[in-house]
Amino acid sequence: MSFSTQVLLRSEESGGHVAIVENRIGPHWGGPPLHQHDFDEGFYVLEGELTFQVGDEVVVKRAGEFAFAPRNVVHTLANHSDRPARYVLVITPAGFERYFARMSEEPPAWARQPFPETIVVGAQIPSA
Repeated sequence: MSFSTQVLLRSEESGGHVAIVENRIGPHWGGPPLHQHDFDEGFYVLEGELTFQVGDEVVVKRAGEFAFAPRNVVHTLANHSDRPARYVLVITPAGFERYFARMSEEPPAWARQPFPETIVVGAQIPSA
């Protein structure tokens, strides 16, 4: 397992206000490149540990801890540990959950709708 995802709440169910996604990440997952977008993301770590970069700050968050990436602030995350990790992602306003839903082998029809643009501005977080 490198990455798996499950959309728990989507735009159409919240009037476009919020989406919630559960993601599972395998060990030594490099994560997305440093990026920004016009929506907020909150990350609640359920299992394992994740390394986050928000702006210039790099922090490790473990199970029970939370990281927040405000809209238009550069950020990324990675799993540099030897264990899998799992987290809940809260997206507001909703829409970007469609990106995650498109990762499944048979994406649902609702996932074909447009989702907000993400702008890549840098590299992944280097592992130690």
